[in-house]
Amino acid sequence: MAGRRGARSGRGWDAIPPRSSDPDSPDGEPRRSESRRGNAGTDRRRGSPGESAFGTDGAPANIAGPGSAGPGSAKSGSARSGGAGSGNAGSSDATPRSESEIAREICLRQLAVRPRTRAELAKALTRKEISEEVIAEVLDRYDEVGIIDDAAFARAWVSSRHHGRGLARRALANELRQHGVDAEVATEALEAVDDEAEAEAARALVDRKLRTARGTPDQVFRRLVGMLARKGYPAGTAIRAVKDALAARDAEAAEFADQIDPDAMTDQ
Repeated sequence: MAGRRGARSGRGWDAIPPRSSDPDSPDGEPRRSESRRGNAGTDRRRGSPGESAFGTDGAPANIAGPGSAGPGSAKSGSARSGGAGSGNAGSSDATPRSESEIAREICLRQLAVRPRTRAELAKALTRKEISEEVIAEVLDRYDEVGIIDDAAFARAWVSSRHHGRGLARRALANELRQHGVDAEVATEALEAVDDEAEAEAARALVDRKLRTARGTPDQVFRRLVGMLARKGYPAGTAIRAVKDALAARDAEAAEFADQIDPDAMTDQ
């Protein structure tokens, strides 16, 4: 035993300094060094397997929050602010558009919808508070290059509305006047619709309406004559068109039509 104790002294077990026990550590195991703990933190930041995506305070690990002031966030924030500032500076330094350019843009938007007369474009520009001098300058230029042409507008309007809607010259003249077409220009365009064309258009309208007309011949006659009058047909043209259509419908309508005197009704 003595020899064994002697062996333990000197270079034996007693030569090794005793480990300090941590009172908070179970079984007196020594506390892990702070450097190790620091390495563990580094490992977690590197994304070690099985680690949690959230830190001790519940915020996502390694994700800068709205108020974070990390070195990268400061740089990116300054870059973003610099980019926004440069954009604002660019917009503020942009040359303002001239009134003529604004006027042309308004006209082109109007013409993209449908053809317009000079009067219609002038009215649109006035609503946008464009000066009279600029309005005259822009519209004169558009006249020169043929972008606006009231005569062509009138011819196209007459053809479309007469054949498509069956309008007579009186109704067409009223519409052209509403669009600002000059009276002389409108008269030239209306020459495409003569008396014969009006009579044919009136008869076609009556035949189409007569297919579904209900009531006595007298009631049908009055309704059809009123329909033609609203489309601008003269009274004599309307009465003759309805009289001829009723005469070809059936015996009862033909008997009623024989009693109609267009000339006498027109003079009333």
